[in-house]
Amino acid sequence: MSANHYTVAELAERFGLAFHGEGAHAIDGVGTLAGAGPSQLSFLSNSKYGAQLAATRAGVVVLREQDLASCPVNALVARDPYVAYAQIAALFEHRAGAAPGIHPSAVVAPGARVAPGASVGPGCVIEDGAVIEDGAVLGPHCIVGPDCTVGAQSQLVARVTLVIRVTLGRRVLVHPGAVIGSDGFGLAFDRDHWIKVPQLGGVRIGDDCEIGANTTIDRGALEDTVLEEDVRLDNQIQIAHNVHVGAHTAMAGCAAVAGSARIGRYCLIGGNAGVLGHLEVADRVTITAKSLVTSSIREPGEYSSGVPLQDNRQWRRNAARFKHLDEYARRLAALEKDSNNE
Repeated sequence: MSANHYTVAELAERFGLAFHGEGAHAIDGVGTLAGAGPSQLSFLSNSKYGAQLAATRAGVVVLREQDLASCPVNALVARDPYVAYAQIAALFEHRAGAAPGIHPSAVVAPGARVAPGASVGPGCVIEDGAVIEDGAVLGPHCIVGPDCTVGAQSQLVARVTLVIRVTLGRRVLVHPGAVIGSDGFGLAFDRDHWIKVPQLGGVRIGDDCEIGANTTIDRGALEDTVLEEDVRLDNQIQIAHNVHVGAHTAMAGCAAVAGSARIGRYCLIGGNAGVLGHLEVADRVTITAKSLVTSSIREPGEYSSGVPLQDNRQWRRNAARFKHLDEYARRLAALEKDSNNE
């Protein structure tokens, strides 16, 4: 088939999947179960969409073996349909290639080094000591500050700022508006005023990381702030100075990690969750949305905090009672003590 057109059999062979139905059926895109047409691929990974599977018009559906009998169209069977879908959908993603070279409007300092195979877009500024490695792409109006390195095949989409002493590994993707290497929030209070503590470290980001739009990562005060390989950060996340994030950890939007905290490997941190400074979170920990981590977590598992949504009148009554919780606990303990003495 031509580019961006694949038969069901070709997709099955390419991704190691079993197929059922017409192997010669052509696919040229992807869609939802409810919206996909006969030339599109869809997927079922959540059983609550089972009713949509029965009515789908998709050309082929990626699903688990146990859902095959309910599928009215061609099927690709996968152990994890969502992972298989992600791999297949990448075939249909249309991205304009960036031509190597430096745009005439870019400003490159004499002490910077830009590899011949890199692409530097309009309005970019690359300062002394910066290194742009082969195949890296800088979109419009990016700033790469002193002693910063953009690794091979990495991409700064647009308006990304690397302030100072930032090192990006290979294949790092940074979305618009992100700021990496800004000052950490270091202050010392001297009697009646604040003194700014110099932030002398940097930021090190490993291979295959992704940094969301308008996310900020502060450089370290003495040592570096570190993201190990394959860390995925959503939009508008705050990573404070000297934080260390383990490999393959993912954080959802508006999460915040305070200074010198250490997050383990394979962790999942939900939206608007927070981790206080100087704490440690073990490997394979899940923090649910809007939770606040106030003490170190030593064991893998799922952790939550906060009050679930309630009817406003009920919440007000419970909030009023919360102020008396210590009193109630003392009274209950006294009653239990009296009961045991009888």
